[in-house]
Amino acid sequence: MNKDERPSFLRGKGAAVGIVICFVAVIAMVGAYTFNNYQDRMDEQVAKAEEQAEKLTEDNSEETTADDIVLPEEDNSAEDMTEAEDQPDVQTEEIPADTEESVDDTGAAGTATEAEVWFSEDSTLAWPASGAVLIGYSMDHTVFFSTLEQYKYNPALIIGGEVGETIAASAAGIVTNIEDTAQTGTTVTLDMGNGYSAVYGQLTDVPVSIGDYIASGEIIGTLNEPTKYYSVEGPNLYFEILKDGEPVDPMNFME
Repeated sequence: MNKDERPSFLRGKGAAVGIVICFVAVIAMVGAYTFNNYQDRMDEQVAKAEEQAEKLTEDNSEETTADDIVLPEEDNSAEDMTEAEDQPDVQTEEIPADTEESVDDTGAAGTATEAEVWFSEDSTLAWPASGAVLIGYSMDHTVFFSTLEQYKYNPALIIGGEVGETIAASAAGIVTNIEDTAQTGTTVTLDMGNGYSAVYGQLTDVPVSIGDYIASGEIIGTLNEPTKYYSVEGPNLYFEILKDGEPVDPMNFME
């Protein structure tokens, strides 16, 4: 046998070993390639993830800067307090005692006056003149007027008296009108409250003015000579009571 020649089983074993080595080498190459390819993909994915993370960070930063940042409102309270301290405190200024007393006195007087001029259907009237009734109140039928020589409705009492006698208010009131008329001469009207008024005619030397408060029994004038409408009747007081502008019988309230 030639020394250089190897047995066939040795040649077969060597071929097998060679094949195994080649297979291992191929596997190693494939594994290396696969690993490198996997590593590249992983690196690429990591790079993309980092890029996306940076993009998200930039977007969030822009949104926060543009839209989400809420500036604090100005604190006006401190500024208002500063202005209030600079301005004088007029609300805490005390009213002098004399002023308070005068206000209280005025209010009390006004209330008392309003109460005193309250007149009602249950109130009474003092007789206003010294004489008797010459012509009575009559709005239901006409009565005869001697001077005029005719029958007329009479919305008042024509009360006889003496020239120069003082005429006093039959009830408290506030002077609302002073006028001169051809029929009743100088005439004074008092508002007695609650819609009631008293009209005094045929007067002279009237000492009151519009707006004056007249107490019951206080002088409002003196009896004058009669006008030409009552010359036959003689000196008289024209005395009329109105309720809401309509005449009512004064005798319903006489004491």
